[in-house]
Amino acid sequence: MSIWTRISQAIQALAKGEGLSAVFERLRTPPERSVAFTIAVIALSAKMAKADGLVTRDEVRAFREVFHIAAGDEEGAARVFNLARQDVAGYEEYAARIARMFSEDRTMLCTLMEGLFYIAVADGRYHPKEDDFLERVAQIFKMPQPEFRGLRARFVPDAQPDPYSVLGVSPEMELAEIRKVWRAQVRESHPDKMIARGLPEEAVRLSERRLVDINRAWEEISAQRQDA
Repeated sequence: MSIWTRISQAIQALAKGEGLSAVFERLRTPPERSVAFTIAVIALSAKMAKADGLVTRDEVRAFREVFHIAAGDEEGAARVFNLARQDVAGYEEYAARIARMFSEDRTMLCTLMEGLFYIAVADGRYHPKEDDFLERVAQIFKMPQPEFRGLRARFVPDAQPDPYSVLGVSPEMELAEIRKVWRAQVRESHPDKMIARGLPEEAVRLSERRLVDINRAWEEISAQRQDA
């Protein structure tokens, strides 16, 4: 059974008059959590699109890169997106329910934020309303500001990412301390660990990108310290 079939079943189970946000209260445990993760990214992407007022072709393309949607599943994906856009519930309610569902797995919430950033910057422009939206979602997820700034540094295209921001560390820290942070992030981001948690392929692909970014940041910092 494909994940899109399971998503369709989850939507069909909604009682009359219930909004899509109600799905998150019912999908708390594996394997349903992989369904919830996919719905969460689609739903918050729809709310984010509503925030800046438009959906560009680049954002649609980026969405397809995160979620490999087969031709037969496009209708189901579009239905989730449209349900979220039409739902009277605000994005903060969505984010709060998602935060409760993944409260014991901070890596999952970070991965979800990465998917949103990836879609937000796909058109080469990071709209101020998208920044407000993502910062508020991060607050609801209880994501520390350094971690949010690190995500923004990795994804926003207007400047070369600062390696310290990417790792969420400060230049004043000793190299040994930074190495500990880097190693911990590598362990948490390893695709094998993500797979073992039962996360969907989309989350694993995002974790692979995260590994590239944090390893590059560590290499830059190490090189800077050796040259100093």
